[in-house]
Amino acid sequence: MTRSARLVGVDVGGTFTDLACFDAETGLFRTAKVPSNRGDEAVGFMGGLGAFGAPAALDAIVHGTTVGTNALLERKGARIGIITTAGFRDVIEMRRRDRPQTWGLWGDFEPVAPRDFRLEVPERVLADGTIRQALDPAAMRAACARLLALGAEALAIVFINAYANPANEKAALAVAREIWPNPHVTASHEILPEIREFERSSTTALNAYLQPVVASYLGKLEDALAQAGFGGSFHIVQSNGGVMSTAAARAFPVRTALSGPAAGVIAAAAIARAAGFTDIITGDLGGTSFDVSLVAGGEAALAAQTTIDFGLVIRNPMIEITTIGAGGGSIAHVDRGGLLAVGPESAGSRPGPVAYGQGNSRPTLTDANIVLGRINAERPIGGALQRLDSEAAAAAIATAIGAPLGLTVEDAAEAIIRVANARMAGAIRLVSIERGHDPAKFTILPFGGGGALHVGALIREVGLRGALVPRYPGITSALGCLIADIRHDAVETVNLELDGLDAAALAARMATTGRMTRQVVAQAGLPITEIEVGFALDMHYLGQTHTVAVPLPARLDAAGVTLDIGMVRAAFEAAYHAAFSRLLPGLPVRIVNLRTTATGRRPPFDLMALAPPAGASLAAAGRGTRPVYFGGEWREAAIFERLDLPPGAVIPGPAILEQPDATIVVDPGLVVRVDAFGNLLMERLP
Repeated sequence: MTRSARLVGVDVGGTFTDLACFDAETGLFRTAKVPSNRGDEAVGFMGGLGAFGAPAALDAIVHGTTVGTNALLERKGARIGIITTAGFRDVIEMRRRDRPQTWGLWGDFEPVAPRDFRLEVPERVLADGTIRQALDPAAMRAACARLLALGAEALAIVFINAYANPANEKAALAVAREIWPNPHVTASHEILPEIREFERSSTTALNAYLQPVVASYLGKLEDALAQAGFGGSFHIVQSNGGVMSTAAARAFPVRTALSGPAAGVIAAAAIARAAGFTDIITGDLGGTSFDVSLVAGGEAALAAQTTIDFGLVIRNPMIEITTIGAGGGSIAHVDRGGLLAVGPESAGSRPGPVAYGQGNSRPTLTDANIVLGRINAERPIGGALQRLDSEAAAAAIATAIGAPLGLTVEDAAEAIIRVANARMAGAIRLVSIERGHDPAKFTILPFGGGGALHVGALIREVGLRGALVPRYPGITSALGCLIADIRHDAVETVNLELDGLDAAALAARMATTGRMTRQVVAQAGLPITEIEVGFALDMHYLGQTHTVAVPLPARLDAAGVTLDIGMVRAAFEAAYHAAFSRLLPGLPVRIVNLRTTATGRRPPFDLMALAPPAGASLAAAGRGTRPVYFGGEWREAAIFERLDLPPGAVIPGPAILEQPDATIVVDPGLVVRVDAFGNLLMERLP
């Protein structure tokens, strides 16, 4: 087990790059926030590292990135080619016969590979793994040459039923790697050896689509780090909340699709557990989006697959995160029907809100918060600007919103905030009420640069129990990089009947896969205290289409895995009953997939390292008052330096708490208390 004394977590967002540095020997915790440099993120990345001294003195860096997410959402991945079995070139375009507008007859879908970049070769493997037709190597070479002539930069190989027997696909991969001029070649048996051709095709194609983009990005970072003398380990956060090596990220970039948001959820869950909260809803408000996730019983929910955008399906374990286009840079406008709307279009970091003075003339959510006095124009976060132009923000709101709707500047700005709050509340209801959870039992944990600006309104609008505002809201995702465990997932289709199951054979298969995943984690190069290997089965009653995830109590030890039919049946019935509140006795049960997860537990991170200093006091934290607009009137709000507040401090609203990475708004009728970790507990006044 390796050990790292100085560990840095880096979260590169669309607007800011957030960093957290922890020195295990001294217990010192430091943060940094610098502007992101869109297009060359290495500039902001290295600039932020400089806040902690020379990179050569660092032992490890763990990075949460949105490069993959942005490439998918903006359709800025590589030009890819797909080679598949004759007759199956249109699988990724046919999808599941769904459409962008469920109840309409319109809406276009553009696959990541146009039809002339999707070629077929003669080969066929049957569903039982029998090779009916071996691959024709000459046809494979011709297809590769054709795609290269068309300008393909990356290649995805997806043969039908390769999950049952990858022999033909392996032969194709060997041919392709002889011809292809770069390492960006992906085969479905390496990415997702699982039944269901669309999900496997989509995941493999998107992996190829991201390979050149992510590899180029990581290459720039690694070159910059090497030039700065960094010799430690460099890792990437996965969408499942675990950590993997940069080599794995180059090979499997599709697993980084929700890297940055996932790191934030991991940190939020850890902060909440330490503070005594097991049921939380996270709300990450950045410059472009609002990301929401639900943590029940202290554990983040994992989804077997995620749709990044219509038709872009990734089947890989990911933390369940719902995203809407409502961030600080979301542009407010009056639509053709005369209604006020906020987002999804965003000003991003360039040009940014009107108040940034970088050429934007359309008002944003941030501009509204500035005009209402909630954000201090003289103290912008991030350190890039000396002050914010509140006058320009007010003029933009008056022109674009106030005049068309007949509202004063203040009322127009408050209307913008109310509309944005309503959209955020809708996202929270989606992950709570619509999935059977009572929001009154959940505490919201806001983070990102803007989450704590709106949390008070969300408590009221959704009926949440309260809020837990972390010590450093703006760098929570970077903190998650320091906390996240190392994780490796593997899946394979087994297609077995439960009745008459050869449990010993399945146990042997599990042991082999378990040792492989354990080895991947053991070689990660980060400090870990232990490695846990867990197993789950995807199962259903015969005749059903969808499966339920069935965690098994079986564990891997030196002797292998102990398994019997009774254990599997009991686990299935417990999982099925939990999902559907009933069983279907008498129906045969089928095991579809085996899922194996190896988790390397990182050394515990003592969150008391973030606690307020011993000399903190309420009097010293006070910064006077200023007028802030609430509910149609200006009110004097107490202003505090948040990081100087002592444990036990109680502050009733209206109040504004400021710190370098975020601003916290305490609405009238609410009160905040500071806990031992420096978190803020926000609740309604009795």
